[in-house]
Amino acid sequence: MKKGIAATLAGMLIALRTVDAQVMVVKGGARKWPIDLAGLAADTSASSRALVEVLGRDLENSGWFSLAPAGSGIVRCTGRVRSRGDRITVVCSVVSRRTGREYLSRRYRTRTDELRQTAHRLADEIVRAVLGKPGIATTRIAMVGTRDGHKELYMCDADGGNLVQLTRDRSISVAPAWGPEGRVLYYTSFLMGFPDVYSIDLVRKKRIRLVRFPGLNTGAAVSPDGRRMAVVLSKDGNPELYVLEMRGWRATRLTRTPTAAEASPAWSPDGTRLAFVSDRSGTPQIYVLEADSGRTERLHLRGSENVAPDWGPDGRLAFASRFAGIYRIGVYDFDSGKVSYVTPPDANYEDPSWAPDGRHIAATRTAGFRSQIFIVDTMGDPPRLLTPYPGDWYSPAWSPRSR
Repeated sequence: MKKGIAATLAGMLIALRTVDAQVMVVKGGARKWPIDLAGLAADTSASSRALVEVLGRDLENSGWFSLAPAGSGIVRCTGRVRSRGDRITVVCSVVSRRTGREYLSRRYRTRTDELRQTAHRLADEIVRAVLGKPGIATTRIAMVGTRDGHKELYMCDADGGNLVQLTRDRSISVAPAWGPEGRVLYYTSFLMGFPDVYSIDLVRKKRIRLVRFPGLNTGAAVSPDGRRMAVVLSKDGNPELYVLEMRGWRATRLTRTPTAAEASPAWSPDGTRLAFVSDRSGTPQIYVLEADSGRTERLHLRGSENVAPDWGPDGRLAFASRFAGIYRIGVYDFDSGKVSYVTPPDANYEDPSWAPDGRHIAATRTAGFRSQIFIVDTMGDPPRLLTPYPGDWYSPAWSPRSR
């Protein structure tokens, strides 16, 4: 009986959404829901107006919405945004213009210096309420930047705002990677003269020199359950792939390739497999290893080189594939065995990192002598510049949703 009721409710929900979907517009490469924000009335303060602007930009960046002129659109947002002193209040209702159905009703009261976070949160709630899909506005992206002439670690919001410098070592910091809870960053630094793995707890503002075996320590990737860290070590002579227990730091060697080198480990979403790069075949290629059995197989992909694997939340694997000196971002579907390339053949894109929505990918684009980070939409919208800042920017790492 419960299953029958659930099926009926699901059918009603699909029917309601189908009515609205009939008037969707196509802009760029993906279908959009036009949303009217004119009814969300902001007072004359800069803070209130800024919050509405950030909200609109977040909804567009989600890939699912386009901003509609006042009085149009298939979804409308009504309410008010008021600032008083150091406080800002948001009252918001989101409804279907055609059916009158209320998707969402929210009220926030927070500090004005948190207006961006409030807008991000509201945007993700709208995406979830209207479409049942995860948003990305509340996520963050870590990266390496050379704004001050050194390779330092930075972090920004998913829209490119709120840029924060995390290291000031005047050294080399590379390969940022997030822990599964979104509060700890792992990276490789030459701070002590040798490549070691460090962690930064962004909540406690604490940094630890974590992995410091003799030789090379790099490529840290923490498993989805937070119990293991895949890392490349040369403590036994050759750069090999290891897994470290996060408690006790017991090291298990996974590869034995005395004439090759391993790099760039990435966990599958269920933590049972590792993708990594090895040049054991003569050129850098991607291999997949079963974490328990050690069974390894190569992914036979196009391109003279295939590097930088990153596993998405839906099980697809992003990577960079080289064609005639240019890297393109490919997405491999394990179920079908098919690859789709999501960047154009005349532009150089590397270092893919999946967003937790399973749709967007942050990647480094190099043009001429300049590297910047762009957001690539796997559904076809044009790439969006994330880093309009001086210097070079590369090696993005997209955070999970904070738990």
